[in-house]
Amino acid sequence: MEENMEEGQTQKGCFECCIKCLGGIPYASLIATILLYAGVALFCGCGHEALSGTVTILQNYFEVVRGPVDSLDVFTMIDIFKYVIYGVAAAFFVYGILLMVEGFFTTGAIRDLYGDFKITACGRCVSAWFILLTYVFMLAWLGVTAFTSLPVFMYFNIWTLCQNTTVVEGANLCLDLRQFGVVTSGEEKKVCTGSEKFSKMCESNELDLTFHLFICALAGAGAAVIAMVHYLMVLSANWAYVKDACRMQKYEDIKSKEEQELHDIHSTRSKERLNAYT
Repeated sequence: MEENMEEGQTQKGCFECCIKCLGGIPYASLIATILLYAGVALFCGCGHEALSGTVTILQNYFEVVRGPVDSLDVFTMIDIFKYVIYGVAAAFFVYGILLMVEGFFTTGAIRDLYGDFKITACGRCVSAWFILLTYVFMLAWLGVTAFTSLPVFMYFNIWTLCQNTTVVEGANLCLDLRQFGVVTSGEEKKVCTGSEKFSKMCESNELDLTFHLFICALAGAGAAVIAMVHYLMVLSANWAYVKDACRMQKYEDIKSKEEQELHDIHSTRSKERLNAYT
């Protein structure tokens, strides 16, 4: 009987501990982190492969040649964008972890689990700094989303032209890279609808795959923007919570100080009365 009661108490204790742990998870920050990681992974992975497909299309169908190593051409810019993608993936992986840690420390259930702690001015400054930094990152991701829409628009025009080749049969339409600023105005790199290269490009998998990869990269950038907005809401709520907790902490300190002073006064008076009677 006693063993059954001990087992029941142990199970109850484990259940309460699990409930406290689950209650201490900042679910809002967790959802924002998952959305951020999904968006960044989609943008970086699809963007990297889309840039590689763009290099293949430029070399195979437009006959664009890579320039010298020290020259700044379209291939050099694509390489730079790839390195930027590597940096973005690493930076936001770390930033997501930092925001999750901040969410854990500002969760009330965690404070109840591990005991009360003093809310310092440094903690409030850290929360405010995260809000400012997340706002800047949100604006940066808005710019990235707008920039990613440009290749989507260009590839959409090319893809639409390939899909409508039967409709425009007999018309001599050309895709000139000078219109997109890919090459200088002195270079003539174009492919026309009646040429064999145009037909091969439209029938190849590179064009269709690259186009859809850029669409996925655009969707990933949009998801990152939504994640930043979600983080701003979470951080603002945490900041308000920390500010209210700081005021409550000051009130409790003043209250305990006054109670201690009253207790000291009563103790002093009691001693004086006792001395007077004796």
